[in-house]
Amino acid sequence: MGIPTPHISAKAGDFAKTVLMPGDPLRAKYIAETFLENPVLVNNVRGIHGYTGTYKGVRVSVMASGMGMPSIGIYSYELFNFYDVDNIIRIGSAGGWSDKLKLRDVVAGMGACTNSAFANQYQLPGTFAPIASYDLLSTAVDEAKKLGIDMVVGNIYSSDTFYDDNPHGAEAWMKMGVLAVEMEAAALYMNAARCGKNALAICTISDIPSKGLECTAEERQNTFTQMMEIALNTAVTLDKK
Repeated sequence: MGIPTPHISAKAGDFAKTVLMPGDPLRAKYIAETFLENPVLVNNVRGIHGYTGTYKGVRVSVMASGMGMPSIGIYSYELFNFYDVDNIIRIGSAGGWSDKLKLRDVVAGMGACTNSAFANQYQLPGTFAPIASYDLLSTAVDEAKKLGIDMVVGNIYSSDTFYDDNPHGAEAWMKMGVLAVEMEAAALYMNAARCGKNALAICTISDIPSKGLECTAEERQNTFTQMMEIALNTAVTLDKK
C-alpha cells in the first residue's frame, strides 16, 4: 500500500515530522486556525481534518484521530509508515481517577494500561507495557514548566468502553495508582513502538466521575488551549534538537 492511503488523501511531504492528534476533527480545525500560520488542509477523508502550517517558524501538522483505539490505531499507523511522520502527540480529554487530580489538570501518560486486545496482533510471549517516548515526555515536561503549568506525569488507562457495564471497574486500576482514563493512548504507544517512532499522550482532566464533577464549556476551552501550547512548543523544541 502506498499513498494516498485508504484513510488519508494527503500527498507525500504534506505532513510535518510532528503531528498533534486531538480526537475531535473540529478541535484539529481550531488548533490550525488559532495557532498555525498559513495552515493548509491536507486531509479531509471521512471528515477527519488534517492541516499543516508553521508555529514559531517550525512546520507542524495537526490531524484528528477520531474516538477509540481502533481509530487512532489506523491513523497513527498510516502517518508513521506512509507519511514519514516521526512524532505523534495525542492531545485529548480524560476522566480523573486519582485523588491527586483536580478539574483542568494536565496529565502526561508515561504509561498506558489498557483492556484492549490491540497487542494480540504482535503475538508476544507475555504482556507488553505501552509507554511514551522518553524524549517527547521529558521535552513536554520542560515546556509545561516554562508555561507555568504543573503537568502531572504517571500511568493512565486506555479503555475500549466508554459506557462500562461494570460500575466498579475503575477501582482495581485506581488501587494501582492509575491517574486517569481515556481511550486512545495505548494503541498509539504500541504503534510507535512497532514502527520505531515516538508518541506521547497529553490529556486534560475534563471530569472526575467519582465526584460528579465536570468542566464547563468555557473551562474546557481554556484548559485545552494550555495543553495545545505544551504540545506545540514541544514540537518546536524537537525540531531544534
